[in-house]
Amino acid sequence: MLWRVYLSGEIHSAWREVIRSRCAKLPVSLSAPNLSHEDSDDCGAVILGDEATRQNYDNKGARLNLIRTRTLIDNADIVVVRFGEKYRQWNAAFEAGYATAKGKALVTVHPSELGHALKEVDATALAVCERPDQVAEVLEYVINGTLPPFPAGFVPMASRAAGGPGNPNP
Repeated sequence: MLWRVYLSGEIHSAWREVIRSRCAKLPVSLSAPNLSHEDSDDCGAVILGDEATRQNYDNKGARLNLIRTRTLIDNADIVVVRFGEKYRQWNAAFEAGYATAKGKALVTVHPSELGHALKEVDATALAVCERPDQVAEVLEYVINGTLPPFPAGFVPMASRAAGGPGNPNP
């Protein structure tokens, strides 16, 4: 099975490349919105004609971008939404909501400092990650059932349940 993963959200860092390189051997097809901010803004006016007001200019571009966004999310098995620290990503929040409404498996990724602001979005996610490499590990586990190496000091449940160190009430 080829897993279709849509990578939504923040476009000002290389987080998608981390996932792409880590998932190179997995049966995944990665897609994303138009990552050129300028092209995304200008597409409507360039293709359909210029506009006198910013609102109409933006509206044309938004509608064309929405064709891409809806189609890619509708066809995705998993939607990953990254919220960055620097910019407000209302489009990312919209895409997370749209994916949830469509019943897609949602994975969010953002710094822990944004947890409170994104609590409602995270409540709909099946996984909440802080780093792109964690997203890759989620995909590796979901697709192949393989775990990454245990973090230092981690006590597996089998050891905890057998009365070993860790959770005293398994």
